[in-house]
Amino acid sequence: MDNKMLRPGKKLFILLLGPGVLWYVFSVILPLLGSLRYSLYSFKGMRIDKFVGLANYKELIADPVFWNSFKNNMLITILCIFGQIGIALIFASLLNTRFVRFKNFHRGVMFFPAVLSTVIVGFIWTMLYNNDYGLINFALRAMKLDFLILPWLDDPKYVVTFLSIPIMWQYIGYYMIIILAGMSSIDKSVFEMAEIDGVNGWTKLTKITIPLIKNTLMVCLILCISGNMQAFEHIYVMTGGGPGTSSSVMAMYAYSKSFTQGRIDYGNTISVGILVLSLALIMIIKKATGRSKNEQ
Repeated sequence: MDNKMLRPGKKLFILLLGPGVLWYVFSVILPLLGSLRYSLYSFKGMRIDKFVGLANYKELIADPVFWNSFKNNMLITILCIFGQIGIALIFASLLNTRFVRFKNFHRGVMFFPAVLSTVIVGFIWTMLYNNDYGLINFALRAMKLDFLILPWLDDPKYVVTFLSIPIMWQYIGYYMIIILAGMSSIDKSVFEMAEIDGVNGWTKLTKITIPLIKNTLMVCLILCISGNMQAFEHIYVMTGGGPGTSSSVMAMYAYSKSFTQGRIDYGNTISVGILVLSLALIMIIKKATGRSKNEQ
């Protein structure tokens, strides 16, 4: 009798969960297995030539361009952790106070860039950075600050830093919404008691808000790392990896090897390398935060 009563529930569970699982398998698992397979072969044109085992991975480990691309990804990720999550946390804290008016309007304005195409954002910021007619240099000239004018996307030393700014700008609102959702679970009486005790905004943020939304911040951190370790569209539109390979990132290097140079095998090897390095970085972060929690 009990088994018969459970069957409709199981069928409903499978019916609801099944499409999502199938979509994940076909869009993530199968392509991943395909990349693993192709990375173990050499290609002639678009066809598999012969099995080469770990030869592509040995080449990858000794490839200086790949490791330079990884370094650029790491720099973008570090800047975005502070620029996206840090600024989003500040804005979310301000919107969570009772002193700010028109909160829905501010949320909408902040979140708007996240719904834009990354290609559009890349083109907009390319025009802003343009040396001749860009708005940034125009504003600096108008304010007689010509000494601050730089070749924003043409200097190999700073190009990755300036490329990080559009990425940060686009997703601040995205992380702000996630953090606001985490803050909504905190009992309002906690903040009211803090205000009665005369706790200032900074202390309230660091001593009350952050400890109570640690899990939410961890989700933001994992999303930020995984997203920026596979950054591609902004860089492709704005610099194409240049000057030279100074702004190349791992995903762009995989694209270049696969579709420009026709090395499908090595491009898939780079893709597997991106996955391994991203997972390793996330595991290191999780262990580090786990230790700090245990110490507390």
